[in-house]
Amino acid sequence: MLALSDFFPSDHSREALLAVQKHVAGIAIAKDDFGELRLIAGVDQAFMDDKIISGIVVLKYDSLEVIERVHSIRPVNYPYIPTFLSFREGPAIVSAFKKLKNPPDIMMVDGAGINHPRGAGIATHIGVSLDVPTIGITKKILCGEGKDPAQVGEANPLIYAGKKVGWLLKSTNRGRPIVVAPGHRISLDVSLSIVKACLRKHKLPEPVRLAHEYVNGIKKKEISLLF
Repeated sequence: MLALSDFFPSDHSREALLAVQKHVAGIAIAKDDFGELRLIAGVDQAFMDDKIISGIVVLKYDSLEVIERVHSIRPVNYPYIPTFLSFREGPAIVSAFKKLKNPPDIMMVDGAGINHPRGAGIATHIGVSLDVPTIGITKKILCGEGKDPAQVGEANPLIYAGKKVGWLLKSTNRGRPIVVAPGHRISLDVSLSIVKACLRKHKLPEPVRLAHEYVNGIKKKEISLLF
């Protein structure tokens, strides 16, 4: 079993990172493995020069009332390479998570889950490394194909390599659908139902939307301090 640090190795060779992703995909569980859902969190990142800001917003699931916000600012130690975002953004997420006084029962992560070429998107990677149930939310398809839903609230399967790996969910009248996928310790159907329950007239579910606003607010404050 890998230690937490082993999920984000200092060896950034492609071979080493592929080995970690293979291990993550092998551990990931696309079945419901959590108790009562009381707290749900959203996770998002923002970048500022050579730094990454990771923010986590924790909400009550029944009311979507915000009860806690934490963030971490860390140096960027890995370049932007599609399908390897976990190694660029993951350490900052873990750092922010360690500050939480109210650990969530489920986290929604801005990024892919099992809907990843190697089954190890950042939502899955974070879920496995922290052993927390996670859901991945993206605005674009990383891999796979599916038919765009026509009506708000409608969702169609996202298929990759002959397997259902997520959903295309039409969350608003305008724009393309969002992509919803299990990360870790949650099923396809339940991940979709939870995301639907967290929609409030915006494209993104509230936990992720509020995390996005939070990290961008931190970014603006940090930039203002430079002048």
